[in-house]
Amino acid sequence: MIQKVRLISCFVGMFHIVGASAQVREKVPVFGLVNLERHHVNFNLLSPGISYELGLFRNQSVSTSMGLGLATYEEGYALGLAWNNRYRYYHNFERRKDLGKSVAGNSGNYIAAAQAIFFSQLRLATNIEGPKDFNVGFYGMVYGVQRTYETGLNFTAELGAGYYRGDGVLDGYGPLFHFTIGFTPKKKKNRPY
Repeated sequence: MIQKVRLISCFVGMFHIVGASAQVREKVPVFGLVNLERHHVNFNLLSPGISYELGLFRNQSVSTSMGLGLATYEEGYALGLAWNNRYRYYHNFERRKDLGKSVAGNSGNYIAAAQAIFFSQLRLATNIEGPKDFNVGFYGMVYGVQRTYETGLNFTAELGAGYYRGDGVLDGYGPLFHFTIGFTPKKKKNRPY
C-alpha cells in the first residue's frame, strides 16, 4: 500500500514538473531566441549558392554558405566557389522593433567573425602566381546587413577586412565584400513585416 502511494505521488510530482516546464517553454523561447529564427535557409541568386543560418542564443547565430565568391588581397584575386562561415551578433533588433520595422527572417545589422575558403578545383579566374591547385582562406571581421521581406526576397551585404592565408601562395591582408540576393522559402516567425 505504501509503495502504491509513493508511486502515485511520484507520477503526480512528475506531472507537475512536466506542466511547469511546459509553462516555462511558453514564456521563454528555446535558447533565448527572442528575435532570431532557429533555422534560416536562403537560396542565393546573384552569387548562385545556398546559405543556412542557425540561431544559437539571444541575438547570436552561426551561418554557412556555399556560392560564387571573389577574393582580393595583396597578391591578386581569385574568383570561384567559396565556402563562407560566420558567427554573427545582431545588435539592433530592439531598435528595429521600436521603430515598427520587422526582424522576421533575421532582418537586422550584425558584427561577425568571418571565414571564407576559396577552392582551387572550382576557380574560374585568378591572377595570383603559384601552383594551379592553390586554395586561399580568409579570416577576419565583417559588418553586415541582412533583410528578409514578406515575399521571401532576402539580401545580405557585408564589408570587412582580414588575413588571407594561401595554401601554396603568399599570404596577405585585404578587404572582404560579400553581397547576395536570394529567396527564403520557409515561412518566418509570425511577426508583422
